Amino acid sequence: CILGTHHEKGAQTFWSVVNRLPLSGNAVLCWKFCHVFHKLLRDGHSNVLKDSVRYKNELSDMSRMWGHLSEGYGQLCSIYLKLLRTKMEFHTKNPRFPGNLQMSDRQLDEAGENDVNNFFQLTVEMFDYLECELNLFQTVFSSLDMSRSVSVTAAGQCRLAPLIQVILDCSHLYDYTVKLLFKLHSCLPADTLQGHRDRFLEQFRKLKDLFYRSSNLQYFKRLIQIPQLPENPPNFLRASALSEHISPVVVIPAEASSPDSEPITDLVEMDTASQSLFDNKFDDIFGSSFSSDPFNFNSQNGMNKDDKDRLIEQLYGEIAALKEELENFKAESARGAVQLRGRASELEAELAEQRHLKQQAQDESEFLRAELEELKKQREDTEKAQRSLTEIERRAQANEQRYSKLKEKYSELVQNHADLLRKNAEVTKQVTAARQAQGDVEREKKELEDSFQRVSEQAQRKSQEQAEVLDTLKRELAASRQELQVLQGTLESSTQAGAEQSTRIAGLEQERDSLSQAAEQHGEEMAALRAELQQLRDTLSREQESSKMELETLQTQLRDKESGERALQRRLAEEQFALLQGTAREAERMVQDALGRLEDPAHIGCTGSADCLLSRTLAASECVERLRDAHGKYLSNRTAVGSLLPCLALFAHLVSDTLLQGSATSHVAPVEPADRLLEMCKQCGSEAVSYLSALQDPGTVEGADCSLVTTCLGRISAIGEELRPRGLDVKQEELGDLVDKEMAATAAAIETAAARIEEMLSKARAGDTGVKLEVNERILGSCTGLMQAIHVLVLASKDLQREIVESGRGVASPKEFYAKNSRWTEGLISASKAVGWGATVMVDAADLVVQGKGTFEELMVCSREIAASTAQLVAASKVKADKDSANLCKLQQASRGVNQATAGVVASTKAGKSQVEEKDSMDFSSMTLTQIKRQEMDSQVRVLELENQLQKERQKLGELRKKHYELAGVAEGWEEDGEW
Repeated sequence: CILGTHHEKGAQTFWSVVNRLPLSGNAVLCWKFCHVFHKLLRDGHSNVLKDSVRYKNELSDMSRMWGHLSEGYGQLCSIYLKLLRTKMEFHTKNPRFPGNLQMSDRQLDEAGENDVNNFFQLTVEMFDYLECELNLFQTVFSSLDMSRSVSVTAAGQCRLAPLIQVILDCSHLYDYTVKLLFKLHSCLPADTLQGHRDRFLEQFRKLKDLFYRSSNLQYFKRLIQIPQLPENPPNFLRASALSEHISPVVVIPAEASSPDSEPITDLVEMDTASQSLFDNKFDDIFGSSFSSDPFNFNSQNGMNKDDKDRLIEQLYGEIAALKEELENFKAESARGAVQLRGRASELEAELAEQRHLKQQAQDESEFLRAELEELKKQREDTEKAQRSLTEIERRAQANEQRYSKLKEKYSELVQNHADLLRKNAEVTKQVTAARQAQGDVEREKKELEDSFQRVSEQAQRKSQEQAEVLDTLKRELAASRQELQVLQGTLESSTQAGAEQSTRIAGLEQERDSLSQAAEQHGEEMAALRAELQQLRDTLSREQESSKMELETLQTQLRDKESGERALQRRLAEEQFALLQGTAREAERMVQDALGRLEDPAHIGCTGSADCLLSRTLAASECVERLRDAHGKYLSNRTAVGSLLPCLALFAHLVSDTLLQGSATSHVAPVEPADRLLEMCKQCGSEAVSYLSALQDPGTVEGADCSLVTTCLGRISAIGEELRPRGLDVKQEELGDLVDKEMAATAAAIETAAARIEEMLSKARAGDTGVKLEVNERILGSCTGLMQAIHVLVLASKDLQREIVESGRGVASPKEFYAKNSRWTEGLISASKAVGWGATVMVDAADLVVQGKGTFEELMVCSREIAASTAQLVAASKVKADKDSANLCKLQQASRGVNQATAGVVASTKAGKSQVEEKDSMDFSSMTLTQIKRQEMDSQVRVLELENQLQKERQKLGELRKKHYELAGVAEGWEEDGEW
């Protein structure tokens, strides 16, 4: 295929054959096509890329198709096709790069046109190209079972074979990437290229690992010599590191060159095969006798061969032999060229390595040269120090000569020496103390210097004194000599005196010699003392340096410890805030769950009392106050989260309990307070959720405020106070007044209801006609009769209560009687309230029925409720009444009148309803059979739905009555062993 592309200068024939191959149906065939196409892009004619670009979209579609397979060759084909597409795009954008990527440094510079922007973009494209190569590399290795010798099996070699082309591409891409990055770092700041360096390091590690793993496979060892990357990646921040870079060279051994030389021998075999095929076809056409020697015209004419023909045949044979030798020579030359190229590559690698070693040797020589210069400087400094030491020694000798003159004060110098020894001991103690505390060292050093200064001054003074004494002795000696001369003059007169004087002179000379020796000994002792003092000074300086180093070490450790403590504190704060977030999140979820249950239909049957709501509200308010204090402590100290978390959990629990209790209380409360209570519960839950959400955000945790929750709880508490039974809130001494007020209010409500009924009746007579007027008059008339009966019942109840109070109070006042019998009084109050409320509701229902907006059933229920309320009032009134009381008989008669009036209301309502329904009866005469069947089915469905709804409503009614009885018992003081 490669030779064919060079022969026709393109790849049209290749693609015409490929288009007939089932690449989308055979994964192994597609894998081998990718391998062949990769080699064509590398080694084929330059026009292969131009002829293949038009098929780029087909390769992309095929890649996506094979990408859906997760096993076998599917993923391999998908990634290989992506690599080929990337390679075509790279060479299309950068036409200067050949298919095999072999370029010199000069050609690489020309490819970027010496523009840093082009080099930057080219580096990015090379990174993408190398990334695709590495993905294929890793995918092939991951698909193989490396625990077995997969490289010696046919299946393993089928997958590993394309990696030779990948290794060749990767070696060049890595080399060019390194050179381009060094070039970019010489032109751009290091921060700008941080992303390039990170991406290069990642690809460097992958490529190094893959090269190492590939070099250990037996399959690659006999086909290709894989280079090894350096241990550490290049340091692009150091420009001189470019000289240390060695380009990775892939070497193909001589044994692996035989496949490359196969095309030549194959061509020879193909020529021979084609010639034999041509001869066979010629025999078929012209016969075997003619084809055996097509140029033997003599045999055709019956003539024999002559010498010339034999010579021609011999020459043809020699030509064939020479051609065969030529072909063999070409094959050998090709093998030799390949071997020479491999050897040249090895030599180039060795040359690069030698250059690297040479550069290292040069660097080492520069380093040694610098060290030599430093040593020379140190030697000069040492010589200077030696000269200074010699000068110091000379001065010391001069000082010793001066001290040699001290003769007369030997005893005093010995005493001074003893003092110096004692001070030396003190100095030694001070040095020991200096190791413990640096401040004491400085102070002792100063004292030592002062002592030495004083000793020096004292020695100088002694020297001066000794010099003066010596001068005095010299003068005395001169005087003695003069006297000696005088004595010598008189020697003749007195020989005995002369002998005594000579004896005295000899004694003085001996004393002088002894003094000289003592002075020399003193000088030696002074020199030893100076050396010891210098040693002490050196020791002090070393101790100071060691103390300073230890102090710096301790300071460094202290700073590290402080930084570690700060890091731990930050980590602790983060963990505590995460704990706070989790607790607040759970609390928020609890409150949201309570808010969701407010709208849950299953919760409608739950009821509660106002007292329980008030207790829950009070507990929640107290918890909010504790939560506010804990939140303030947390803001002042972020680590004090221990007191905040329990408050949050309790807060969520109590608020959720308050919301549910408020919803349950609203189910048994009047409409308007119930709506306000439910709305306030929702608002309280929303404010609690907002507060908990603010605690979860670090930016809003300081501004989180729970005062709105406190406000909402206060309003809920106020509504709960309104819903409490008044009897529970009224003092016992006020019960009497409350009974009179409630009875008066009930009478007033009944009169108001009667007046409204009369007004509605007059409006109905004025605006309605026909059946509607008849129905409305009958209903309103029965309602008027009921109101009158209730009015009579209330008056009878008042009379009976007055009689009971008068007969049972004795000498006490009515208020005291009511207070004493508070349970009975509260029953009267509750019954009177129920009567007044029932009358008002019934009037409203009748008004809606008259207007056509209400239902007859609602009116019947209201009338029955009034009958029940009046029965309660009668029962509450006759509890303490006398059986033979006339007022009790009057009350019972009024109760029967109320029941009859209620029955009349129900009967008139039912009659009106039937009359209206008869008027609105349906006409099915015009409906077809199908329509009637459809209506019948709908009616059956409606009947089933209504029956189901009726059953549920009856269950709900039973639960409501049960709950009402419980609440009424709590509110009105009913007990099993009550007074009734």
